[in-house]
Amino acid sequence: MDIPAARRLQTELSKKVRIQPLLKSPSYIAGVDAAFDGELVMAVASLFEYPSLLHKADAVSCEKVRFPYVPGFLSFREGHALISAIGKLKQIPDVIIVDGQGIAHPLGLGIASHIGVLLDIPTIGCAKSRLVGEYVEPGPEKGQWSPLIYNEREVGAVLRTRDNVRSVFVSPGHLIDLHSSVAIVLQSLTQYRLPEPIRRADHLSKELTRDL
Repeated sequence: MDIPAARRLQTELSKKVRIQPLLKSPSYIAGVDAAFDGELVMAVASLFEYPSLLHKADAVSCEKVRFPYVPGFLSFREGHALISAIGKLKQIPDVIIVDGQGIAHPLGLGIASHIGVLLDIPTIGCAKSRLVGEYVEPGPEKGQWSPLIYNEREVGAVLRTRDNVRSVFVSPGHLIDLHSSVAIVLQSLTQYRLPEPIRRADHLSKELTRDL
């Protein structure tokens, strides 16, 4: 698939994104992330009980890279492998946290929204850096956040996950709203900057890639 075709597909899928209050409190959440080694992508899905954060399982998918690195098109580069890893979990997660963007995206369809629409599962984007939007830096204490605004619309939250550390960028992906997204990310924190489900997926994907 080329860039124009990918953009057309994003435009069509963005019409299916639904931002709404979470219908019920999750019992299981999963974090997903991927690492790369040459032409290979190593995707990991890590499953946890919620809100206890008891780790239950990891699932892995290793595939050939199908798409070049282009900002805004991450889902075409690693989304297939991430979905494959999610599909290997024996328990379907109630919410998936993705290391990437939700609706905080030029076309409103970051990788979290893309995966959420395809799987019809609530998803949250939790990214280490901003893709779009303007914001005022939140206060220095854990839990403080400020709105991320793009095209005069609130598309995410700039969230402080530890005192005096760099913020993360949280945006709803699909079948969840912003306030529920922020609440779940905060409840999923341990002593690190990133919520534990994607922190584990990130660490494991890099570790497995080194072992290739």
